Formats: sequence, structure tokens, C-alpha cells
Amino acid sequence: MPKRIKDINFQPFYRFAFGINLVGLVLLVIDFGFNQTNFFQTIFNNFYYAVVLTGVIATALRYVTHRKQLTLKVFLFDFISIVTTLYIVYFHLFNSSPFFKSSFLHNFSWVKIAVLITFIRELAEQHINYKRVTFNPAQLFIASFILIIFTGSLLLMLPNATTSPIQYIDALFTSTSAVCVTGLAVFDTGTQFTKLGQTIIVAFIQIGGLGILTFASYFSYFFKGGSSYSNQLVLSNMSNSDKIGEVFSTFKRILIITFFIELIGAGMIYTSLSKTLIPSFFERVFFSIFHSISSFCNAGFSTLTNSIFQDGYQYNYFLQMNIISLFVLGGLGFPIVINIIQYLKYFISKHLKRIYLGKKTHLPWVLNLNSRITLITTISLTIFGTICFFFFEYNNTLSNHGLLGKIITSVFQATTPRTAGFNAVDMSLLYTPTIMITILLMWIGASPSSTGGGIKTSTFAIATLNFLSLAKGKNKIEIYHREIGEVTVRRAFAIITLSLIIIGFGVILISFFNPDKNLLAIIFECFSAYSTAGLSLGITSTLNDGSKGVLILIMFLGRVSMLSILIAFMKKVTFKNYRYPSEEILIN
Repeated sequence: MPKRIKDINFQPFYRFAFGINLVGLVLLVIDFGFNQTNFFQTIFNNFYYAVVLTGVIATALRYVTHRKQLTLKVFLFDFISIVTTLYIVYFHLFNSSPFFKSSFLHNFSWVKIAVLITFIRELAEQHINYKRVTFNPAQLFIASFILIIFTGSLLLMLPNATTSPIQYIDALFTSTSAVCVTGLAVFDTGTQFTKLGQTIIVAFIQIGGLGILTFASYFSYFFKGGSSYSNQLVLSNMSNSDKIGEVFSTFKRILIITFFIELIGAGMIYTSLSKTLIPSFFERVFFSIFHSISSFCNAGFSTLTNSIFQDGYQYNYFLQMNIISLFVLGGLGFPIVINIIQYLKYFISKHLKRIYLGKKTHLPWVLNLNSRITLITTISLTIFGTICFFFFEYNNTLSNHGLLGKIITSVFQATTPRTAGFNAVDMSLLYTPTIMITILLMWIGASPSSTGGGIKTSTFAIATLNFLSLAKGKNKIEIYHREIGEVTVRRAFAIITLSLIIIGFGVILISFFNPDKNLLAIIFECFSAYSTAGLSLGITSTLNDGSKGVLILIMFLGRVSMLSILIAFMKKVTFKNYRYPSEEILIN
């Protein structure tokens, strides 16, 4: 008897479909990165058709053979993507009418986009298994960053990514800075890199800000409808989810919040741009998207030569306020943003019920302890930084601004050291007290589980609360009728100590490799690199390869955290149910 179609083993075809899609992705990179002759371009184009058609057949077979679980949202995505892909392929292969040739669909880039979507679709169908025996969560997190950094460096070496050839160390530096959302640059991003190169940079900023595993894991879960328990266990450890079953809903909220804020931010930035400075509609859209992603991810990369200090932009206070909003939201951290959204929903609901129904509702602790500490610390540091910058730079870098401009620019410069990396003034002209305040703000950085770096606001807050408790004679930290756990306090001081050790060694090594550089500028550069702040006093592009290598390592360690590296590779001791007698050590 002939076999029914659902009884046939199509696994070899699915492997073939993924293989041909992988080859298609490689050809896309070659196609964009190198100039092709007409002969090879024709071969590439024909292969693209084979890739997308194979992907369509593979997707359809999974439904016909009932290999995949039928869910409405996935089915709608597949249906729309298949119909759109077939429509595009049909018009390019069989329609030669003058109307089509003059339409926007005639651009072959649509076929290339279809190839990319098909590859993502096939990749999501692959079985991803995070084995704790092979890698623990910390090792997996570190390995993912190393992988995307080296991938980005290779892509930036493509001839069409730059206006002139660059050395590999510079490509590696730029990729590390983008993936670690730092913003330090050895080249002018707007002139050294083409649109392809800038697109690669902003794509890796987005991937680095959220993490490649966030994208890969959620899309795999979305298309397959589930995940193994071991995968959920590893990912919950990496995402700090309270419940294993909520790890993918957490990823979903992170992606939705990120893309929504970046979309709104891009629209606001677009409305703030002058058509006289950027006449092209496409250029304005690209500028808006690039700076929205760079701002929210706290990366600090800009296509402007002098960042926001560029002529025509330094007095654009509406643009500065939009950028401030983006990198403050990105620096708060996703758990805080989600908690704030929950609080706003409760606050609005509470008042609506009281106004229209006369009901009084009360829900204690909508804002959790973590959110309260983070928000208070963030607001306090912002006010402190704004007052200091306004006072110290009033007659210096702020002298050309009016009162409103001085205030907005002061707020900008008080918040950007918290790992955002943009500058609205000439950093090389800052007074020494301002530089020292900026170093402090860079070192503290953003909040936990955010796109920013630094030792984190919560770490700084716990350290502050600890010495206040010691001064009062307490043996524990108490705040808002809660006690901070001992492990949290120990972790905070470990992070502080390790950060200063790494920065100290960085200063020593760069001083050795570049003895001609000013020591304060080197210190500023190392704090900026570790905190992924991206600010500089102007020495980044003049450093030699040895110093660039040191900064690459510091940026990486600052992004993944030295404590995470120690946790990843140090052997864990087994729990022992005993305690030695305690003894006090002389400290002061």
C-alpha cells in the first residue's frame, strides 16, 4: 500500500531546507559585502529563488504532515509570509509589465529580504538544547557574546561595509563596542562606514543590548510552541525569571517593550529633524531608527561626527529630550519598566474606580523594593549630576546656551554618563571637577537587567545603605520594612572591588602602551570602557593596537561582568552543613 503523506519521513528534506537556507545567508553576506559581476549576480539571484521556494515547501509540509502544533498566530505568520514570498517571486520571474517595473516591488531587495525571513523561519524550527552538562548559564551567556562579537568583526571587514579598508583590530574594536553597547569608536561612524556598515553596527547594537539568546530562544519557542524543561531552566537563570514557566513570557514582554519604545522614539526623533540638514526622506528615517536603537540600548553610537554636539544639533533641545527619554528608559532595566507599567495600570484603575464607582481599592507593594531603590537612586544621581554640571560648566561649555538650553544640556550631560555615550558639549573642554563627576556617574552606570553597564545603581545604593547602617551601629541593612539579604550585600561589594581592579589594571597597561597620553584621559577612557559609557576625552582614535586590545577586553568584561566570569569558570563547592567559629578582623 502507498504510504500516506504524513507517514513519510521528511526529516532529510527539512535538513536540506535548512542547509540551503544557510548557504543562501552566506551568499547574501557575500552579495552585500562584495561587488559582483553580472554573471555571478545572476547565479546568486537564481539561487535566492531556490532558497525561498524550498523554505515555502518546507513550511507547508510541516502543516500537511501535522509535524507542528497548529496555533493561530503562527499559522497567520506563515500564511502571510508564504503568500507574500510567492507574490514577490512570481512578479520577478513571470511579470515583465511596464507597470511592475516602475513599482516599488521591482526592487530585488524584496527577494533578499524574503531569503532572510526564510532563514530565520527555518532556524527557529531547529532543535536548540542548552545542556547544563556542557555549559552552565554563565558560560552560555559569555560564549554568546564572544560569538556575536567575532561575527560582527568579520562583517565589518567586508569591503562594502567601509568607505576605505580598515585593520581587523579596528573592526574587532568597533564590533565589541557595538555588541557591548559601549559607543567608543576609533573611526567616525558616519564617514568611515557605509550604510551597510552602519546597518551592521546598529543591528549588533540591538542584538548586544537584548542578547542573542533572547531573540533565538523566543523565536524558537514562538514557532515551535514549546521548549524543553532543561532549556527553560537555563534561560530562567539567565533572565532572572522568578518562575521557570514565565521565562518566555518575560522574553516576549522584553521584545515588545523594546520595539515599541524604539518605534515611538524613532518617530519622535524624526519629527525633531530639520529637512535643511537632512533633505532626503530615507536619510532622515535611517537617522531616526539608528539613533533610537542606539539611545535605548545605551550604545552611544551616532552617525554625526561630533555626536549631538554637531552644528545644527547642539541647540536642538527637542531632539536632546527625546534621546534622554530613550536612554533613561533603556537604563532603568526591563523589570523596572514592567513594574512601572503595572503600577501605572493599577494607579489609573484605582482612580477611575474611585471617580466613577465610588470604590476605594488598595494593592500594597505594586512597586517592589527593587524598583523603589532603583528609581530613587536614578533620580537622585540625575539631580546631583545636573546641578554639578550646571554649576561647574555655566560659564564654560554651557556659555553659548540660554537658561533653558543650559538646563536641558545639563540634564543631558548628567544622564548620558550613565552608559548612554552621547555628548552635547565638547568633552575635551570640560573642567576637571566636571570630569571627575562624570567618571563617578559612568562608574555607577545604569540599573540591573538593563541595556546599560557600570556597577549598577542598586549596587551603589546597597553600598551606601551599608555604610549608613554601620554608622548607626546596625548589623543589617533595613529599608522600607525589608531586610537586604547578606548574599546581595556580599555580591555588591564583590562587583565594586572587581570593577576597580579591572579598571586599575587597564589604566596601568594603557599608560605602558601609550605613555604619551594624559593620565586623566586614560583613567576616563578605562572607566568609560568598563561602564560601557562610550564617552571619551578624544584619545580613542589615537591609541595604538596594544591599548585598543586592552579596551576591547575591558569593554567585554564590563558588559558580561567579571563576577559572571568567575562564577562561570570557578569550581563550585558542595554544601556543607557546618560553620566554623566566627572571629572579628581589625578593619579600622
